[in-house]
Amino acid sequence: MPVLVITGTGTEIGKTVTTAAVAAAALAAGRTVAVLKAAQTGVRPDEPGDAEEVARLAGAVTATELARYPDPLAPATAARRAGRAPVHPREIAEAAAKLATDHDLVLVEGAGGLLVRFDAAGGTLADAAQSLGAPVLVVAPAGLGTLNTTELTARELRSRGLDLAGVVIGSWPDAPDLASRCNLADLPDVSGAPLLGALPAGAGALDPARFRAAASGWLAPRLGGTWDAEAFRRRQTPPA
Repeated sequence: MPVLVITGTGTEIGKTVTTAAVAAAALAAGRTVAVLKAAQTGVRPDEPGDAEEVARLAGAVTATELARYPDPLAPATAARRAGRAPVHPREIAEAAAKLATDHDLVLVEGAGGLLVRFDAAGGTLADAAQSLGAPVLVVAPAGLGTLNTTELTARELRSRGLDLAGVVIGSWPDAPDLASRCNLADLPDVSGAPLLGALPAGAGALDPARFRAAASGWLAPRLGGTWDAEAFRRRQTPPA
């Protein structure tokens, strides 16, 4: 898996922290890692973006950002409002392929969901994944409403012939409600893919040393971790 594309079922659901956890687990295993942020929006020129946040949490990754736009909008809209050139899917794919020649693992983090538009022609992260022939990891929220958006994302990936590597819950609450606990069984069912991890709420606020030490425990072996989905589900499953 030299390139892994990481998308979400929406925005602000833990995609960047999940990317950092995957990077940290890979680094702990002795792999070299690059993180590519396809387009950063809603951040000033002097502020750290998502790629820099991954590097802060995970450690010695190569952090690359293709474009930055000030408005917190979809990349195509943000680029148009800023009067700047958009990022095209082929540029994302080319940049990821180039990074893969020098790194064991390249993590490509999208913006928002799978079909968020990057350019006026309607190019998306899914188009970049197709060009790369790369698997896609979907980050989803834990609670009510996640089944619908996760299934829609999974169906779109399969309609394009893309490999859905699995689903990670981007923020598992300290006190999960009934819907969240039931979704542990239902997410793999509706997505047709394995549950590959659950990051605790607030993981991104941890000291980097603690984050790196804990990251592998939040992720399944396919992502370089030790997390056991079935054991986690048994601990959380509500009584019938």
